[in-house]
Amino acid sequence: MRGGTVEPAAPVADATPGSQPWPAQRAAYYGLAVIILATMLNFLDAQVFGMMAQRIKVDFHLSDERLGFLIGLAPILFYAFVGIPMARLVDFYPRKYVLAGGMVLIGGITALGGLAQNFTQLFLSRMLVGAGGSAHAPGAYSMLSDYFPPARLPRAFGFLQLGFIGGNTLGMFLGGQLVSFAAAWPVSQWLGLTMHGWQWVLMMVGLPGVLISGLLLLAQEPQRRGAAARGQPLPVKAVLHELGARRAIYVPLFAGLAFSASLSLGMQVWRVPFLIRTYGWHEAQIGNWMATLSLVSWLIGAAFGTLFVEWLAKRYKDANVRAAAILFAVAAPFEILSPLMPSAELSLVCISIAGVCGLASAVPQNAAIQRITPNEMRGQVTAVYLFMFIGFGGLGGQLIGSVTQRVFGSDADLWKSIVLLASILGPLAALAITFGIRPYGREVERLEAAEALEAIRERKAAEAAEAVEAAEVAKAAKVAAPRMA
Repeated sequence: MRGGTVEPAAPVADATPGSQPWPAQRAAYYGLAVIILATMLNFLDAQVFGMMAQRIKVDFHLSDERLGFLIGLAPILFYAFVGIPMARLVDFYPRKYVLAGGMVLIGGITALGGLAQNFTQLFLSRMLVGAGGSAHAPGAYSMLSDYFPPARLPRAFGFLQLGFIGGNTLGMFLGGQLVSFAAAWPVSQWLGLTMHGWQWVLMMVGLPGVLISGLLLLAQEPQRRGAAARGQPLPVKAVLHELGARRAIYVPLFAGLAFSASLSLGMQVWRVPFLIRTYGWHEAQIGNWMATLSLVSWLIGAAFGTLFVEWLAKRYKDANVRAAAILFAVAAPFEILSPLMPSAELSLVCISIAGVCGLASAVPQNAAIQRITPNEMRGQVTAVYLFMFIGFGGLGGQLIGSVTQRVFGSDADLWKSIVLLASILGPLAALAITFGIRPYGREVERLEAAEALEAIRERKAAEAAEAVEAAEVAKAAKVAAPRMA
């Protein structure tokens, strides 16, 4: 990098978009549909488990710090060890098989987690669920990038947010209803195990994973593009070189995501305990309100994120990163205000407005990473990107629990921990990602120039081939003419 300009990395991200045909629309949209369903189940599991947080704390006699480990840190620990290797599977093997295997693991371990008898067993089950989910996003993003051309990719990622919306909304509503309903069940003995009501719920939500894995196997594996299409998956050293060559872009994106995830996911996993402790609500009430407001805000966010970045793209080459920075900045004040509201309803309205911006920002962030990353390493780079999201998100949940217990010293002061972290992390997220706007714009210009040059070369090669063929036909006709005479 010289003078603030990103030097071209050795591989060019999709520099030859016209060299291979794109999959048929029917195949592409079927693949998108089943990926949305799989994404939905992943988030449904997380939301249902989050609805159980206060019940788990009481039944397993946990401190806030230990609860923070369970709902925040547990899913990321195994991800830290297997996330990158699983992403390499995405780059080397058919992605639909990797995704299907992950869904079987997520569903089975979630169901087995319902049999946990103590904190340690439940903690281990959530770690393994995180391992199963580590390949989902890299595989899904990589497949979509080969299903849809760059101009349509932001819209595809916009549709993918429906999985996030559906899973979270359904998880909130069903989780709230089922946990409240199961709270009336007496503690029972089954196969020598002590079973609380919420444990039966956890067993039920894991079973659909097997069905969705079957649907993934029916999807068409899209042809890989770029060097990956020529059987040239790149080693980790090449991926590190890619990150270093474009560090002026990746570092701001990763840093902004880390701050944002620490806040948003930290607040998310503690929202149910916060509403119970601060406003005296119960799970069914929380689920009804959160599901309704979240559905509305996320639908608006998914549509707005797509339209906003497409509108900016007509004016700026750096539209993806510029859009994310603007949306981070708008979300920050509402995240700070939410725990300060005098009623639960107003608190949820504030967080829903932040949710519009949060989901809208996911569209340009995902599109930005896929646009500049060469195909043959998208899975691994996406895994690093998502590790920042999941890892720092889990640390955010842990941090809120630890601050509540060790700084404020009272379960009732959970809201103070949330306000403190929101006041620090929200502005930092917006500031960090802003530094990537100009480098990203320059890189997009470079890629477009390379793509245009490659298209000219292909056209000239095709014209030359046609001229040679025409000359051969004319020569053959000239040879055959005297014979016919």
